[in-house]
Amino acid sequence: MTDRSYYAPHGGLPAQTTLLSDRAVFTEAYVVIPKGVMRDIVTSRLPFWNNTRFWVLSRPLSGFAETFSQSIVEVGPGGGSDKPELDASAEAVLFVVEGELTITLAGGKHVMKPGGYAFIPASSQWDVKNESLTPVRFHWIRKMYEPVEGIEAPEAFVTNEKDITPVAMPDTNGKWATTRFVDVDDMRHDMHVTIVTFEPGAVIPFAETHVMEHGLYVLEGKAVYHLNQDWVEVEAGDYIWLRAFCPQACYAGGPGNFRYLLYKDVNRQARLRI
Repeated sequence: MTDRSYYAPHGGLPAQTTLLSDRAVFTEAYVVIPKGVMRDIVTSRLPFWNNTRFWVLSRPLSGFAETFSQSIVEVGPGGGSDKPELDASAEAVLFVVEGELTITLAGGKHVMKPGGYAFIPASSQWDVKNESLTPVRFHWIRKMYEPVEGIEAPEAFVTNEKDITPVAMPDTNGKWATTRFVDVDDMRHDMHVTIVTFEPGAVIPFAETHVMEHGLYVLEGKAVYHLNQDWVEVEAGDYIWLRAFCPQACYAGGPGNFRYLLYKDVNRQARLRI
């Protein structure tokens, strides 16, 4: 695979002469948050985090997508948290897109660089610090873990995309591939966070319509996405939020690879009671 790149927002504010129209849209089936929306004034702060701000891209909404939240976290030099997660039922994935993040997890200390991936089980003791001289930016995807009697909970791990070989989708001649950090047959996991790569000209050749919810952050390249009944152009830095059963397909027009970080809920029966 060619060298990878990972888009990260830097905030700022457009000039007063900038046109107000943009590609941001919120519909009953999907949301598109383009990179131009991720500015200083839309960031959040959270308790027990120092020198840190958050672009909250999605959170559970009744009647829309309900299983997860996703944020881009920017931690300045010396910042971080000794108490990052206040909900013991929440599991998480961290994915670094810029800078270096030091995480202490399951008794080990790891320095995560771009492409770094950490799975954090529910009820874990962990902390994160930026021990470098420049900001670090990473995705924080959270989900309430759904335990199943007779199946043990998954353990924590830290890895990097560069150490994992993508798996080509069948009948695509390698033009569409997925980097999987968790075995699809591992029933301990109730969410998958993967990286999907399309070579120029590759497509999802049908309108996927399925029960899984999605958070889709474009790491690299550009494409045209078919969402419900609409065609939407997306590029590196954009975020797409899809509720269950929203029809979806895409065409990667090039000139380079189109790659995105993808969340979906998996391996659990539908809940019939709230």
